[in-house]
Amino acid sequence: MSIKNIEIATFAGGCFWCTEAVFDRINGVEKVVSGYTGGTIKNPAYREICTGKTGHAEGVQITFDRDIITYEELLEIFFATHDPTTLNRQGNDKGTQYRSAIFYANEDQKKKAEDFIAYLERRAIFENPIVTEVAELETFYEAEDYHQNYYEIHNQQPYCQVIINPKLQKLKRNYQHKLKKQRLANAV
Repeated sequence: MSIKNIEIATFAGGCFWCTEAVFDRINGVEKVVSGYTGGTIKNPAYREICTGKTGHAEGVQITFDRDIITYEELLEIFFATHDPTTLNRQGNDKGTQYRSAIFYANEDQKKKAEDFIAYLERRAIFENPIVTEVAELETFYEAEDYHQNYYEIHNQQPYCQVIINPKLQKLKRNYQHKLKKQRLANAV
């Protein structure tokens, strides 16, 4: 029996349904949980998050095995599958709850996130400046059950077809070598 080298990453890249669907397909990712972080009230509910007044972002916590995928590789996929240059917005989703953010669990994650953003800026990977927030993870609140595995359950819904499917197609096109074998066919 082997011992896994487990770590947790917390990212907000707009709607958590999209971010969860992307990272759930990555080899080495053990679990993805949709939730809320970075806000000011305890135990927020979705209806409160939607007002934009709590300060929380829709995010995901990713439990991953560092022996299979690194934090840096997760950062690369994160930046490749959302727009880190739009402040408080992803596509038609507008508000602080849809901001681009990395919530680091330790100083190593903070440094890697800041270094990766600096690398992307130096290389001018994006036409506009990156506005991704890098903040210390305080508390992550798991979202309601109906938000978990949303794409897997509702992939025929128009939102999934129009918004999530293109992200999964891009993921499959650019990161096929990082996808779980059983998910390769389901990456759209």
